[in-house]
Amino acid sequence: MKSIQIDRYGGPDVLVHREIAAPEPKAGEVLIRISHAGINFMDVHTREGKYAKSQTYTVTLPCTLGMEGAGEVVSVGAGVSDFKPGDRVAYCIVWGSYAEYAVVPAWRCVKVPAALSLEMAAASLFHGFTAHYLAHDVGRLAPGVTCLVHAASGGIGQILIQLAKRVGATVYATTSTQQKAEVARERGADLAVHYENGRFAEAIRDATQGRGVDVVFDSIGKATLRDSFRATRKRGLVVAYGSVSGSVRDLDPIELGEAGSLFLTRPRLADHLPDAATTRRRADEIFAALLDGSLKIGVAGRYTLADVNEAHAALEDRRMIGKPVLVINP
Repeated sequence: MKSIQIDRYGGPDVLVHREIAAPEPKAGEVLIRISHAGINFMDVHTREGKYAKSQTYTVTLPCTLGMEGAGEVVSVGAGVSDFKPGDRVAYCIVWGSYAEYAVVPAWRCVKVPAALSLEMAAASLFHGFTAHYLAHDVGRLAPGVTCLVHAASGGIGQILIQLAKRVGATVYATTSTQQKAEVARERGADLAVHYENGRFAEAIRDATQGRGVDVVFDSIGKATLRDSFRATRKRGLVVAYGSVSGSVRDLDPIELGEAGSLFLTRPRLADHLPDAATTRRRADEIFAALLDGSLKIGVAGRYTLADVNEAHAALEDRRMIGKPVLVINP
């Protein structure tokens, strides 16, 4: 079968187009014919080696990239009773979706409603799950809570805005361009401002009468984190869930005290998908919102295995507004 693998870490040039044997499901696994695969910054960071020493997301070279996909069950391993051949399913945080077939632990899989396309399922799980646990479990958003969403026109940012508004929170957003700011407003942001080399913090303070927001969702990292502290109220929460601009390696905890006794957390999705019940509950809520129209997820670009290098380069350049997908077996 066709696949995209890496044998070493580096730029888009390390992506290898390779024919490999189709996998066979073991006990507790399902074999899926992949229709669509999501393309995520996590794929880029894995290719670059940022997860080389991770205990949460273990990577073994050579690695077939792609940790989110949707397709049809071909066969199941021993002990699997929840799925059968022909079922439409989706999954995330299991490597191997940049290929024609993948084996996935059954407990990681969710059934895709008949009314939802496999493309949308592949585009929604990783970003949808991430936004869901950030909004509900970590940020604990509710009526009267104020939050700041960085990279608000990105895939996770757009969903975070919508989930926050669904529960009655006030949402401030940052983007890098006016076009992206308009996208954030269309998704429901109460205010969208530009990063402007950290000056967003003053804009947020002004908008909150000097108080700052209750929660900041920061996926950018080095370029924004310390200014995120300035935008947060005393004893507020800063959620650093990504580092697309680079990691902060020189943070002294005393800075959190000086900024107002802040709480700082760096959560990971895997710890918020501990079992099948939680995984399927989150998927049911995301899929239901997509189907009733209260949640909108835009597909920023469609690529094939043949042009996956182009997709990675575009994602790294941050030219995309929304979520790109690979179309593997249409």
